[in-house]
Amino acid sequence: MNQEEITRDVQKRLFEMRDTGYRDFHARLIPTVKKEKIIGIRTPMIRKFAKEFGKTEESEMFLKALPHQYYEENNLHGLLIEQIKDYDKCLKELERFLPYIDNWATCDLLALHMMKKHRDIYIREVYRWMGSDKPYTIRFGISMLMRHYLDEEFKPEYAEKVASIRSEEYYVNMMRAWYFATALAKQYEKILPFLEEQRMDIWTHNKTIQKSIESYRITKEQKDFLRTLRIRK
Repeated sequence: MNQEEITRDVQKRLFEMRDTGYRDFHARLIPTVKKEKIIGIRTPMIRKFAKEFGKTEESEMFLKALPHQYYEENNLHGLLIEQIKDYDKCLKELERFLPYIDNWATCDLLALHMMKKHRDIYIREVYRWMGSDKPYTIRFGISMLMRHYLDEEFKPEYAEKVASIRSEEYYVNMMRAWYFATALAKQYEKILPFLEEQRMDIWTHNKTIQKSIESYRITKEQKDFLRTLRIRK
């Protein structure tokens, strides 16, 4: 099969998993993607398909078929990248794919657990992505910091990097708030000064507090104090 045939075959198999009711619901959650580009497949189903498809030679050809036509093809693409065990190859495929991400859901689907073994060198790429001019590449970089650098490998400079980002993009700033809310749950004493000293823009500052108050990982006492740090506009 050539690349075009593989793409058609993948699309056919994806449409066999279609749930139009779910498509209508999910389309409202990702307003940056046109509804006609969404097939409507629940995440567990596409994960299962990706796991099976990733074992085939055709999956290698599919990874070369950018850009894709459908939202779910992009999700499948990301899940296939997740299966790559070789660091250099995984990074190469990420570089090719990131410019095509056009929504928060595809961006956040990529967890890349294998990168935990390469945190020392991976951080350079994370910093580079956070300095991008593409909003979903920036969001992806922040999400990698949140997933892989908030526990024993945490450094205050990582949080400083996120705090220093200035963007008009909603989905960038929402990820920044999510990062700081998660960081408060894991590194409360080290992250609190970012709020006490108002080192972020007002919207991200207040959204961080809101998300922290909604979190079950923040204590009642911490939430009560965070409420006092809200900035009144």
